[in-house]
Amino acid sequence: MRPAARREVAGHLQVAYGISERRACLATSFGRSSQRYRKRSDPQVALRMRLKELAAARVRYGYRRLHILLRREGWAVNHKRTYRIYRDEGLSIRSKLPKRKRAWRYRQGRPAIGGPNEVWAMDFMSDRLFDGRPFRILTVVDCHTREALSLTPRANFRAYQVTEALDALVRLRGRPVFRRATLTP
Repeated sequence: MRPAARREVAGHLQVAYGISERRACLATSFGRSSQRYRKRSDPQVALRMRLKELAAARVRYGYRRLHILLRREGWAVNHKRTYRIYRDEGLSIRSKLPKRKRAWRYRQGRPAIGGPNEVWAMDFMSDRLFDGRPFRILTVVDCHTREALSLTPRANFRAYQVTEALDALVRLRGRPVFRRATLTP
């Protein structure tokens, strides 16, 4: 149990049961000198404020680099104190967004689909036959009706075979306004 919690328990026992501090400390097996202890350290408000300012200005700096900056500014501070204040203030290194996640900020929303045959999505699916040979299926879906327009299986696809399958579909259904590369909504 934390010393502060034991102090609270001993104080509660004193008030609730009307017993002395000595008896409350004996019941909680807590030293009387620790019960009476009052923190006398300087809160170091100026140091805390400066550390917060530096951390806000340099978000990618941890406590070690901020400690070096404080020492350069003339603060006579131990690295352990810098860490304690850094932790007490709830400061932490802000993580960078990976490049692959930055792109979503700048993307435009997909256009609304008004009716059938406006947007087609296409993707490949793959599987294996009973004897282990792989095959792929070219899947083309109308995004408005969710109708599978084409399922073309082959052992392997060449680019001209994909264009032949799409051309045959265009002759049958007409040209779509827009095509997507994947089936994800």
